Parts: sequence; structure tokens; C-alpha cells
Amino acid sequence: MPGPCRVDDDRRPLATVFAVPIVLLTLVSAWFCWTALTIRPSGAWDDDAYAGIVLACVMSVGAAGVAAAVWVLPGVRRVLGWGWVVPALVLGVVAGVRWATGG
Repeated sequence: MPGPCRVDDDRRPLATVFAVPIVLLTLVSAWFCWTALTIRPSGAWDDDAYAGIVLACVMSVGAAGVAAAVWVLPGVRRVLGWGWVVPALVLGVVAGVRWATGG
């Protein structure tokens, strides 16, 4: 007679379900981080470009923060390792540095 089922037999589908929002939020963060890094103001007077940089940085940091908040949930952390959230955190830090330097 076979023994009881292992508890972690269902980790692969569960990891897929949990990985989807983290990957999507990382992609959103990457898009806004890239936008913040590629906007070049024409001069000190170009307030619209500076506002665009700040907005892109806020969105990138926000998406990275939400990805980290999803990963912090105990069920998600048990199934997904650090490697799933590190790219989003790195993008958030890069966007935060860009925001802090003022464009």
C-alpha cells in the first residue's frame, strides 16, 4: 500500500500561480525604470521631462514594492525563493537612485 501523499507534491502549479503576478510586476517595473533612464531633459527649464522622470520612477518603485509585498506573504515565500523578487528590488533601487539624483 502506498504511503501518504507528500505535502509539497503540488508546489509546481502553485509556484506558477504565484510567479505570474511577480513576473508581471517586475516587467512593469522594468518598463518604467527603462523609461526613467532614457528620458533626457532638453535643459534646466524642461519641467515636463523632469516630471516624466519622477512619474516613471514612482511607478517603477511602486511596482517593485508591490512585487516585494506579494513575495513577503508566507505562502508565496515558501514556494518561491529570493531569485523571483530580486530583479524587481534591483529595478526599484535603480529607479530610486534615478529619482534621488533629480534626473
